[in-house]
Amino acid sequence: MDGLDESLVAAHLQGDPGAFRELVRRYGDGVLGYLCRMTGNRDQAEDLFQETFTKVHEKAPSFRGGSFKSWLYTIATRVSIDTLRRRRRMAFLSLSRQTDGDDDPPALAELADPDAADPVDELVKEEQKEQVRRAIAALPAGQRAALILSYYQQLSYAEVAEALGCSVGAVKTQMSRALAKLAQSLPDSVDVIP
Repeated sequence: MDGLDESLVAAHLQGDPGAFRELVRRYGDGVLGYLCRMTGNRDQAEDLFQETFTKVHEKAPSFRGGSFKSWLYTIATRVSIDTLRRRRRMAFLSLSRQTDGDDDPPALAELADPDAADPVDELVKEEQKEQVRRAIAALPAGQRAALILSYYQQLSYAEVAEALGCSVGAVKTQMSRALAKLAQSLPDSVDVIP
């Protein structure tokens, strides 16, 4: 897969617009999901998504091969952390309301379906997800990035280390601290990683 990514980047640098579209198609959903989890806000994540792929376009000549996915998530991580820092400095960052874009109300047909899941169970699950979202949002940016890249984006520790610009040992430390904080801040009835 890395060879195909490298050839797509090379084709993009040669002026093939389809190559860049293919890179966005291949990695767009994962990057947007990552940014949603990093920011807790779908609209903000979409803005950062645009900024991330703008930077990928601009920095494509500096891509030196290897894992395009790690390189891409490095850019997405830097974009999101820089934005979070700017917003924190400006005192506009509010972590009280978290969404990941899948908070649409159930369709009427789902409500009437007798075989549908128990609404109380669904409500409890949604509340638990919200508790996890809030707890993850409260983590320091480095721990949050390591956790999301590893668990939700399913990058290996080596890929996370490359994306965050640190060692595998540092990733393991960030993960350990993040999981300890989550375990401490969440009730026992809530799974740390849903």
